[in-house]
Amino acid sequence: MNRPSAVIVLAAGQGTRMKSTTPKVLHEMCGRPLLGHAIVAAEAANPHHVVAVIRHQRDRVAQAIEQFAPDTILADQDEIPGTGRAVQCGLDALHEAVGSVDGTVLVTSADVPLLKGDTLVELTRAHEEANNAVTVVTTIVDDATGYGRIIRTGGNVTAIVEHRDATEDQLAINEINAGIYAFDAQFLAKTLPSLGTDNDQGEVYLTDTISAAVDEGRQCGAFVLSDEWQAQGCNDRAQLAELREEMNRRILTEHMREGVSIISPANTFIDVDVAIGPDTTIEPGCVLEGETTIEPHSVIGPHTTLRNTTVGTGSILPHCFAFDTEIPEGTVLAPFTQVTPADRGE
Repeated sequence: MNRPSAVIVLAAGQGTRMKSTTPKVLHEMCGRPLLGHAIVAAEAANPHHVVAVIRHQRDRVAQAIEQFAPDTILADQDEIPGTGRAVQCGLDALHEAVGSVDGTVLVTSADVPLLKGDTLVELTRAHEEANNAVTVVTTIVDDATGYGRIIRTGGNVTAIVEHRDATEDQLAINEINAGIYAFDAQFLAKTLPSLGTDNDQGEVYLTDTISAAVDEGRQCGAFVLSDEWQAQGCNDRAQLAELREEMNRRILTEHMREGVSIISPANTFIDVDVAIGPDTTIEPGCVLEGETTIEPHSVIGPHTTLRNTTVGTGSILPHCFAFDTEIPEGTVLAPFTQVTPADRGE
């Protein structure tokens, strides 16, 4: 199995379009903050190290990371803007913590919550087998507005042009940059300090590493995602809702394939860490949150909400609300029952 040396997760963006006092990367989706989904995907690739680069509301984000994934290395981005600078700060923090790094370094974003660890594993494998300096994750979309365009020559990637800097011909390209990369660690460490800010936004673009590699005669490749949802980012509440709906659909599908009957998927909401035994029926209008576990042969709902609750085998819970508690095997609750630690005298 190809194992990356490190995954650098970029969480430095402000996300002002969320119109919230909460940092964008801490907005919740299906039981985890956006950043939590990104870190879980990074850890699933089994890297030697995970680095999170933070800036906006630094203390709040750092505290959340330390609670969620305490082994994560924290890096602070300075006042120099751009993804290239963010990765430089992440790499500096990594070097300070563990020394020089060889092999493959992956770079992902904290606002692509549907990215899977398996995808990062396959990216690492493809990158190393091709002996690329840079491998960029791409996807094909109908509307590429706002995304960086992939420029190819003879099949190889030779540049990524940001939408605002693109020519008319380049704007017609529908293969876009997903903002996820694999780098040769030594090439990345050597190249990042040389990147400039000669662009429309005055930022250090990480995408400029590709032209630097081409200038050195190094090969750059693309890892094309067939599942474009894994590349979808979140910049406002509308996109957050779209991503939540898609993740919930995938969670429900997985449970149903494992033997759970979900009567109305369109009206059922289940967090990513919920466990449900086979031959359980989830009636319409249920909300299952946090680290809830439901043992087999139970009937939940309709319109039941469970949060961090363990439900014993063969229980029936219609129109109920329970959190931070355990419900014994074979329990049949009357409709509109509330079960909380206080209700159980805990």
